[in-house]
Amino acid sequence: MACGRPPHAADAWRAEHASQFRHLMRVAVSVREGAISSSTLLKRLRSGSRKNSTYTAFREVGRVIRTVQLLRYLSDAPFRRRVTAATNKVESFNRFSQWVGFGNQGVLADNDPIEQEKAMKFNALLTNAVIFHNALDIAEIVRQLLEEGWEIDPKDLAHISPYLTEHIKRFGEYSTHELGIQPEAYDSKLDVDFTQLREQDLTAAGFSTAA
Repeated sequence: MACGRPPHAADAWRAEHASQFRHLMRVAVSVREGAISSSTLLKRLRSGSRKNSTYTAFREVGRVIRTVQLLRYLSDAPFRRRVTAATNKVESFNRFSQWVGFGNQGVLADNDPIEQEKAMKFNALLTNAVIFHNALDIAEIVRQLLEEGWEIDPKDLAHISPYLTEHIKRFGEYSTHELGIQPEAYDSKLDVDFTQLREQDLTAAGFSTAA
């Protein structure tokens, strides 16, 4: 029963939205199969949304999902820790992306949507390129430590962030003779056993190795 509604109103509310269930499922399948994009769907739902029964049904489903997630968040301490860790990662990435896109303080000065999209995609490309470069540098240092006889704990590596900026000169130093230098092939192999760490992640996410 929906909170705050008298019994007869709750029955009418359930009947009204239950009739929309099949339509909601058809819309969900259409989005999943690519028959309609989520952006197009949102545009259609926003058009006269308060009079649109499908919009109302989706809104109620969203409220239910949000309530369930909030209750789970309040009652499950490990879940709260995972949410906090994920949120911190997202915030760290956003700060790093803003640091990379330092020109004009990251403000999109162009009113043209196409140019705005270009600026956002170019910044995302540059951000990912720098993250990849940092990951390569970290992997190379780990290999050097292993060659020197150091024992690397995968739990320690899990705390290393690729969002490093101290060693980067944003204005750069450009040497034209380096344009023709071909980098070595990317080697993702590290002689570190991450098995236990992966199993812990699966368990924390609610999966078992048997699954």
